[in-house]
Amino acid sequence: MGKGLDTRNMIIRKSAVIFNQQGYTGASMSDIMKATGLEKGGIYRHFKNKDELAVEAFDYAVDVLRKTFRSAAFGKKTAEEKLISVLSVYSNIAEEPPLSGGCPLLNTSVDTDDTHEVLNGKAREAMNEWLKFLELILEEGIQSGEFRPDIDIKEVSIFLTSAFEGSIMLGKLYDKSLYVQKYLNQLHQYVKYCIKL
Repeated sequence: MGKGLDTRNMIIRKSAVIFNQQGYTGASMSDIMKATGLEKGGIYRHFKNKDELAVEAFDYAVDVLRKTFRSAAFGKKTAEEKLISVLSVYSNIAEEPPLSGGCPLLNTSVDTDDTHEVLNGKAREAMNEWLKFLELILEEGIQSGEFRPDIDIKEVSIFLTSAFEGSIMLGKLYDKSLYVQKYLNQLHQYVKYCIKL
């Protein structure tokens, strides 16, 4: 990898955290310059504007999540284990979130609602991918006989995601992982009594 590409990737990595913590509007080029140690010209040598950098930073943030979720599911023997593991990745949100600042899907969708059509569209695409990922786990559970065959996979994935993202928001708001832990307690109950055979 050449030095220019290394620098470009470093800018994306560090900007992803800035955008995730401060939002598109709140993140200034000064913040990005400070985080990267580069002058504005050094950043604009790699990106034509803030919009292009924000989109690439969001793609990077989503890839971090994608790898985190896949890693959480990897090696789990049952669909139930995969589901619980994947929905537990923010269990220590106060100290060890997958990406500093909380969930980039949640943050970007709220931050760009009615303000940045491209980024909001990217957030919807990423959310569609996430919902499909959950649906595949639920389908696997039905096929293996773990989950009830009559559950509405789309409805369950939307419900689980809504509760999941809500717990992340509460954990960030109060800077405590306790809220995610409370959600996980209820998640176990939901799986046991609502979707398992």
